[in-house]
Amino acid sequence: MRIGVIGAGAIGGAIAALLEKAGHEVAVTARGEQLAAIRAGGLRLDGGWGEHTAHVSAATTLLETPELAFLCTKAQDAEAAIRENAAHLAGITVVVVQNGLAGLRQATELLPGSTCVGALALYASSFLSPGRITVTTTANTYIGAGSGPAPAEAVAAARILDAAMPSSAVANFTGCQWTKLIVNQVNAMPAITGLSVQQTIADPRLRRIITASMREAVRIGYARGIRYGSIQGLSDGILRFVASAPLWAAQVVPLLMKRRMGARPNPGSTLQSIRRGQRSEIDFLNGAVVAEAEAAGRTAPVNAGLTALVHEVERTGVFLPVDAVIARMSTAA
Repeated sequence: MRIGVIGAGAIGGAIAALLEKAGHEVAVTARGEQLAAIRAGGLRLDGGWGEHTAHVSAATTLLETPELAFLCTKAQDAEAAIRENAAHLAGITVVVVQNGLAGLRQATELLPGSTCVGALALYASSFLSPGRITVTTTANTYIGAGSGPAPAEAVAAARILDAAMPSSAVANFTGCQWTKLIVNQVNAMPAITGLSVQQTIADPRLRRIITASMREAVRIGYARGIRYGSIQGLSDGILRFVASAPLWAAQVVPLLMKRRMGARPNPGSTLQSIRRGQRSEIDFLNGAVVAEAEAAGRTAPVNAGLTALVHEVERTGVFLPVDAVIARMSTAA
C-alpha cells in the first residue's frame, strides 16, 4: 500500500520506518537536517522495536496522493501541514496522530473531502539527531473517532498499522483523548528541569506537583462531562480515584507510569522540542487543561503554572533547578 506520513519526527518517524519494514511504499515529509539525513541514508530506527533502516521517499510535502495518510506533526504545526498537503489528502483516510484535544476536530474541518480518524500513540520515542529515531518505551497505538464505537475506517487503519506495530481500534475515542492528556501531564516537568520523565517522578517534591497537575486535569475533564477511556493501564475508575484521593495516595499513579517506562531515560516530547530549539506543544497539553477549565467556569492554577514555566524555559533556554521549581509552584500546588 502507498502510505504517506506527514511529519517524520519521533512519532511519525517510528510509524514510517515500521510500515516500510512491513512492506509498504512509504513517503514522508520532513524539513531541514532531518530531510537531508533521510534522503542521504534512510530513516534509522532503533530501540524497543529493534533496528531497521527504512528507505522511504522524502520531501517537504507529499508529491502524490497515497492510499492512507498519517498526520504526525506537533499540534501547533498541524494546520499548516494540512493546508500544504491538502491536494494529496482528498478522498482518503487521514489518521491524525497528535497530542491534545483539538487535532482530529481541526483536521476534519480542514479536510471536508477526507475521512479523518484520530490516533493516540502511547509508545515513547525520541528524535534527538537527524535521521535517527529511538523507541524508548513500547506500547500500543489506539485509533478511533468520537464517543461511540470505532468507525470502519479506524478499524481498517488499525489493522494495517497493527501489522507493523501494536495498534488497535478503540471506542470512546474522545474519552481516550482525555486519558492521553492525563498521561501527558508528565511532559511539562522534564521540559522545565531538563531531567528525564523518570527522574522527575522519582523526586518526591516534583512528583507531588505532577500528581497535583494530573488530579486537577482529571477534575476538569469530569466538569466537562468526560467519561475517560481505558488506555495505558488507566481507566475511568482509576482516574476517579486520582480525582478524589489525597495527593499522597494519588501519587501511586505516576509511580506506576514510571515503572512501565522502564530504565531507558524518556525525555518526553516537550523537552525534545526545547532541546531542538523548537516551539513546544505545551499549550496543547497543560495549556489545554487551562482552556477547558475556563470553558467550565473554573481555574487550573497548577497547569497554568507549569505552562508558564515551560514558556519561560523556551524564551531563556535555561532549565530551572528543582528548588526553584518547588518555590515557584508552591502557591499553585
